[in-house]
This record gives sequence, C-alpha cells and structure tokens, in this order.
Amino acid sequence: MLTVISPAKKMNWDARDVQMTTPDMLGDAADLVRSARDLSVGDLKSLMHLSDNLAKLNRDRFASYQDSPSDDALRPAALAFAGDTYQGLEAGSLEEDELAYAQEHLRILSGLYGVLRPLDGIQPYRLEMGSRLKTQRGKNLYEYWGAKLSLALNEQAETTGSSALVNCASQEYFGAVDLKALKLNVITPQFMEDKGDGKGPKIVSFYAKKARGAMARFVIQNRLKDPESLRDFDIGGYAWQKDLSTPEKPVFLRPYPAS
Repeated sequence: MLTVISPAKKMNWDARDVQMTTPDMLGDAADLVRSARDLSVGDLKSLMHLSDNLAKLNRDRFASYQDSPSDDALRPAALAFAGDTYQGLEAGSLEEDELAYAQEHLRILSGLYGVLRPLDGIQPYRLEMGSRLKTQRGKNLYEYWGAKLSLALNEQAETTGSSALVNCASQEYFGAVDLKALKLNVITPQFMEDKGDGKGPKIVSFYAKKARGAMARFVIQNRLKDPESLRDFDIGGYAWQKDLSTPEKPVFLRPYPAS
C-alpha cells in the first residue's frame, strides 16, 4: 500500500542527519516560484490569509529560492514539516529501515513540490494547495497540477506492487489528486471523538490530524499490505468501529477527551 499525508505550515529546520534525495518535480516547483515572485507582500497576505510578518517572510523565501541549492539550504521533507500530522508521524524517531520503507511507501502532497518522498530535500516555503495562485496552467494550484500527482502515485504503486492508497491527507490536499486518473483503491480513515454528550461522535481537527500521522507511522512500522489490517490501529486509544465503517472509510473512535 501507499500512504499520502499533507505537508504542514510550521517547519522545523533542526533535522536529523540523513542522506537526502531530490524531488521529482523540481521544474514545476521552479515555475511556481517564478509566479509567486511576481506577488507583493500584500498579494501574498491576501492569497494565503497571512499576517504582515508572515507575508514578508514568505516573500523573502520565494525571493531566495534556489534552483540548485546546496545541501545546507535543504532539509528532508518528513523531518522539516512540524505540524499536527507530523507529531503523530514522529519521523525523527523512525529506525533507518523504517525510513527506507517510508521512502518507498509514503508520499507527501505539496502545493509547491507536487509529490514528495520523506527524504526529499526541500527549501523553506509556504504555499497551501488551496491557494489561488494564477499560473500559465490555470487560476489555482489544482489546475496547475492537473493529473500529474495521480500519475506520480500510479507510477510508485506499480514500482512497489501496491493496489491501495491510504489517504491520510486533508481534503484540501487530496482534492488535488485526480481520481479519474488514479488507478488505486482509496481508503480514507476517519478519526472521531465521543464526547458523551448525546450528539454522537465528532471529528476534532487537531486530534484527527495527529491521528492521521500516527496511522501513517503504523502502516510504515508494520509494513501493512492489506487494507483490512488498518483495523488493528489502536494508537492513542482509538478503536475501529465496524458499525460506523465502510471498506473505503474505516472509522476509529475514542472517548473525548483522550485519557
């Protein structure tokens, strides 16, 4: 199986010393950077709903982006992102053989880089997939990437003999995957909290993001190949709920707040 996750807005530049690889879609990333460099601080602020300081930071990041950066300017993607999902993934604590397995079976969907492997070296950036950045390919990043993300996932699925894709990405990012072009069976785990208030289970964003990262780690560490084996996931007190689940959307529930 392949697993996909989203990137994160927050980045951690203190990464573990590992051998980095080169992203496959650097030409596309460079094109996007050229488009983004035409934007003012005010444009970036409006485009991504940023504060003045963050808009200036990302203006400077696009300005300093290098087509051929040194390793000192790069960090491995799975270790550089530091949001909620990556708290669950805990890539920095994976063993060497687990990282090697993740390199083949885990992919990060990126607004700038398209599809990233965990050890692909990236420069600091922020460009959400939902951004309406106009390019020669369209009015937003969904139109920019088109079917390229699906084709990349299909290619890796063929390389690894995978027939299923575990979608642990957000709707914003997985929405960029052209399902008509994707040749994989998609399984999207749902993580819910039971508040015991009589209103039924609910998705709590913070916990769901962390659980998606933990699920990706679970798949990696257990070398899962069968979608049904996802049902054994019990990290953080979650348990698979047969009555709430479908084969395409297995539901995992726990009491809220988690003990």
